[in-house]
Amino acid sequence: MGVLRGLAPHLAGKVLVDVANAVETDAQGFAPASLHPGGSLAEEIQRALPAVRVVKTLNTMHASVMAAPRTLATPPSAFLSGDDAGARRTVAALLADLGRPPEWIVDLGDVRTARAPEAFLLLVGSLVRAWGPVPFAMSVAR
Repeated sequence: MGVLRGLAPHLAGKVLVDVANAVETDAQGFAPASLHPGGSLAEEIQRALPAVRVVKTLNTMHASVMAAPRTLATPPSAFLSGDDAGARRTVAALLADLGRPPEWIVDLGDVRTARAPEAFLLLVGSLVRAWGPVPFAMSVAR
């Protein structure tokens, strides 16, 4: 967070898209535990940079799916979490520009809601062991 705090004056008022997951890894490089139990990385970033408009998204999918969402057989859900509704709308528009129709984008609300999508990474190691190293993403059917 120290590096981010140093950038705070330059980032004030800007939208910061957080696509990361903060986890501890096991010997195989998979996540057995979150580094922010009872919270989230997005919340930590927002606390460190209170003048920045933090939006958590795209952290429930492989990097290749972030940029090319139509490569999977099932549409991947892109979740939005952030305290600034305008910033969430801005990020939703960016996701639309990347090929996501509105029904693939789920606005969860404030930054505390980032806890659930960040917890998805706890399943990733088991999925890779089951399927191998193939691109995948979380999708919510309704």
